[in-house]
Amino acid sequence: MHPPLAPATARPQRQSGVALFVVIVFVMLSMLLALWASRTSLFNEMVVGNDADYQRAFEAAQALLQDAELDIRGETAGGQPCTGQPCRAYTSALKFPAETQDIIPLIDALDAQTTRCRDGICTRRLGRQDFWNYDDDAVKAPTNPQASLGEVPLEDLAKKGIGARYGQYTGAKTGNASAPINPILAIDDDDKPKQGGWYWIEVMPYSQAAKYANLIVGADSNRLPLHLDVYVVYRITALAYGMKENTKVVLQQTYARQRQKN
Repeated sequence: MHPPLAPATARPQRQSGVALFVVIVFVMLSMLLALWASRTSLFNEMVVGNDADYQRAFEAAQALLQDAELDIRGETAGGQPCTGQPCRAYTSALKFPAETQDIIPLIDALDAQTTRCRDGICTRRLGRQDFWNYDDDAVKAPTNPQASLGEVPLEDLAKKGIGARYGQYTGAKTGNASAPINPILAIDDDDKPKQGGWYWIEVMPYSQAAKYANLIVGADSNRLPLHLDVYVVYRITALAYGMKENTKVVLQQTYARQRQKN
């Protein structure tokens, strides 16, 4: 008899590593998807943040325009006649003209200033009109003396005593008026000229020739009446810096003060 045969043992099979390779591929794909999603979310957040900052600065510039109109009319933020502090003192030539004879002393007083501006009131700007682009970080004044006549850099205009801040002459941030909700309007530090908001009001009188040539007319069947105490219009420039470094909004409007009818 033959001895019994020993049971056959199974040989161990080598692992080829395919499953591990597949797992690694899926992990890398998951990491790429997560990275793409995070970058997309960050980009969207930046876009929304920049747009929100621009809208905030835009609203601040609009509020500055309205504040300048109140300043011209001599009213508080509540629409009442502005008296005492912080309203303008109308004891000097540097005041908005209430009568025709006030125009020339005002223009002469402003022309005597180096910047042609004082306390937010300016004469008609000469040279380039986009003065907000004329600063240390932007385009310099042209080398042609005739082209640069009367031009003033922004850094010289955005100063205390030259430009005006929000509520400076209307009491919009003092007294019974509530503090501004917009944080841009709350900034009034004179050591931070490129923060917060500023406005400048250019006094632009009509020429005598325009009145005598009937270019300034009253009411007829086709025209609205022009009820002006003095033939002067004002160009208001409002500049608001956003909370972000590169956000800046500039708005301009022309304002003609109408005479109140009894």
